Amino acid sequence: MQDPLPFSPTIGGIAMETIANAHGTPVYVYDAAVIAQQVMRLRDAFSGLPFRVLYACKALPNQTILRLMRSLGAGLDAVSIEEVELGLRAGFTPQEILFTPNMVPFAEIQRGVAHGVHINIDAIPMLEQFGTTYGGSVPVFLRINPHIMAGGNERISTGHADSKFGISIHQLRHVHRIVASHDIHVHGLHMHTGSDILDTEVFLRAAELLLEAAVQFPELRYLDFGSGYKVAYKDGDITTDIEDLGKRLTARVLEFNAGRDRPVEVWSEPGKFLVSGSGTLLARVTQVKQTTATVFVGIDTGLNHLVRPMMYGAYHHITNISNPGGRMRIHTVVGNICETDTFAWDRPLNEVREGDLLAIHNAGAYGHSMASNYNSRLRPPEVLVQDGQAQLIRRRETIDDLLRTQIIAL
Repeated sequence: MQDPLPFSPTIGGIAMETIANAHGTPVYVYDAAVIAQQVMRLRDAFSGLPFRVLYACKALPNQTILRLMRSLGAGLDAVSIEEVELGLRAGFTPQEILFTPNMVPFAEIQRGVAHGVHINIDAIPMLEQFGTTYGGSVPVFLRINPHIMAGGNERISTGHADSKFGISIHQLRHVHRIVASHDIHVHGLHMHTGSDILDTEVFLRAAELLLEAAVQFPELRYLDFGSGYKVAYKDGDITTDIEDLGKRLTARVLEFNAGRDRPVEVWSEPGKFLVSGSGTLLARVTQVKQTTATVFVGIDTGLNHLVRPMMYGAYHHITNISNPGGRMRIHTVVGNICETDTFAWDRPLNEVREGDLLAIHNAGAYGHSMASNYNSRLRPPEVLVQDGQAQLIRRRETIDDLLRTQIIAL
């Protein structure tokens, strides 16, 4: 594999130092051209099918990003009623949104129905309650758990036997009883085996199980194979071969459609695949602290802004923008939070000095969307670079934002 992150001091043609000086640090920066490129790549991989990209907006739900996705022709994968409503505010039509909640009260499902979005049911009790309430008046999707382990980390593997997600594929007989007794119209089947899929064969095995189940639903219009496509985080990283997967899955779905009066449309719902590589978290070095064992590089951000390294052990490539020609030294890059918030252990970097600007790459997905105010620190701004312009799309928080929802009772 080629290095996915060759050194560049610019984002979309604009110097990172220029962006950092204009908006301060830390700051999240996204490149619109990278997002567009990823949407097109996925479309091209499945060009032989009726196909739709649904953006998994939990990865990065900023309204400007949602509007950008819609302008690129994507629909929306929403996992909460709030994401549904954000999508509607961003201009998506109800039929462009698939609502796939988990472990929510039925009232949230009812709000989704009232909005007119596609409803994806992932539990038998919920399907029974849905049928009792709506009968055949509202069609549904069913989220099927294929009992296949896939994903790069146990916390992001969702299709195995012990997962809380989906209706077991072994419970389909019971599903058919409920569907028949309530005259429910099943228009879609859905699966999502997990994120950071390393082996396309595993994905294709799960897809085959979904296709076998699909034969049993004559009213089917959509097959949603989820996503979880692995992106590269470092030189030589294993990635999902989207082109090979698209070619092989296309051939199988075309074979499936040949035997049907109504061909099914294929949906895919990537989040990280579309936005991860577009995002960079820029941070300033506050201290270089040498102990008896380690050279610590302290920066003006922490796990409150990017939790992935601490939560998943995720790797993020880091470059020293201010000293690209400096000699390579071993550093441990840490944040400013009162926890162990290490972004990189024993990482070779061009020699780092106080005040240098560091770029933390592949930070577009699950960066700002999982950020918090831990330690009462403020969440950073977001900037979108598009057509040679760097536009602020979320301002930096202030102390007033921390107090806005508090009610002082003493």
